Amino acid sequence: MFDSVMKLLVKGYGTAADPKIREKSGRAAGTVGIATNLLLFLIKFLAGFFSHSLAIMADAVNNLTDSGSSIIMLVGFKLAGKPADEKHPFGHARIEYLCGVIVSFIVLFLGLQLGMSSVEKILTPEETEYGVLAFCVLGASILIKLWQCFFYRSVGRKIQSEAIYATSSDSRNDVIATAVVLLGALLTRLTGVNLDGFLGLAVAVFIVGSGVKLIMETGDPLLGMAPDEELVRSIYEKILTYPGVIGIHDLTVHNYGVGRCFASVHCEVPAEEDILISHDIIDNIERDFLKDMGIHLVIHLDPVVTGDERTNALHGQVRECVHRIYPQASLHDFRVVWGITHSNVLFDVAAPFSLEDSDDVIQDRISQEIQLLDPSYRAVITIDRESTVNSLES
Repeated sequence: MFDSVMKLLVKGYGTAADPKIREKSGRAAGTVGIATNLLLFLIKFLAGFFSHSLAIMADAVNNLTDSGSSIIMLVGFKLAGKPADEKHPFGHARIEYLCGVIVSFIVLFLGLQLGMSSVEKILTPEETEYGVLAFCVLGASILIKLWQCFFYRSVGRKIQSEAIYATSSDSRNDVIATAVVLLGALLTRLTGVNLDGFLGLAVAVFIVGSGVKLIMETGDPLLGMAPDEELVRSIYEKILTYPGVIGIHDLTVHNYGVGRCFASVHCEVPAEEDILISHDIIDNIERDFLKDMGIHLVIHLDPVVTGDERTNALHGQVRECVHRIYPQASLHDFRVVWGITHSNVLFDVAAPFSLEDSDDVIQDRISQEIQLLDPSYRAVITIDRESTVNSLES
């Protein structure tokens, strides 16, 4: 049903990976929100005015502010669709995340405002007169807001928009708020006890809690989140299908908005291979990632000596030492400078943030294990901290 509505408003709705259609879809969803929220504001305000209900009038103002949220979302999608420029070389897509944060703060503000109004109503109660009109308006409002919630959720899932997801949660909160107001009106009508203020305060507490949660969820992409494990796995698997790549490490993924993904990674290649051949392979990988996955990938070439049996044997021993001490860690960029009195063993250790030992402790423990292999070995270790140990060893 929701797809049918969007297809009437946006030609080609649902087309994957088309930023223009995605922008039009976001703007269309915002326009639908503005129209429905203005309608709800008008009918609720009139019902609240004639029934002298602060809760209904506050709910009406809430819908008016929701129209403002929809306007923010509409403008956000328009700005997020702007192309990259000199000041913003990665584009403007993160504006959409910022709009989601703004909508979340509006939800929080409304909850606090409703809470203060409800406390005033508890301290200075006013008689309310709920008529048939008020009950009909509240019932219709719940149905419309419920439709809005599922509509936004459907569109948000289809175009992967945090801002629209936030608006969907806001609509869900409105359904709960209006349902509580309706319940209060029924209890007041049946018992004569005015619960308008108390129920309004309960709704306010729920909305404030929901607003805080939304701020945290919509703010995460702006702060920078760890890449999805499934995405990391698919990147590794795809790169390793190319001949000549024997290991991967130091993957970094930056998300500048939906469809604006930038990444860098180190690929290990045999040092004995012609550098022009290895470079050609890397060029092909970068081009294929942009075409197939929409990822702007930059690859750093790491030549690894594979023909030295002595180095390979020590590599295996050191790897076993690292895994014995820290099973969740891995090593890469392994090389040895063989000497007469001593040999320098150089490598990086990828350790997750969840590992409680400090970098110095990790280095000391691994160095001691390597010294047990041969007192002439001197370990030179670099620690890489990663949210997920995303390195594949050669």
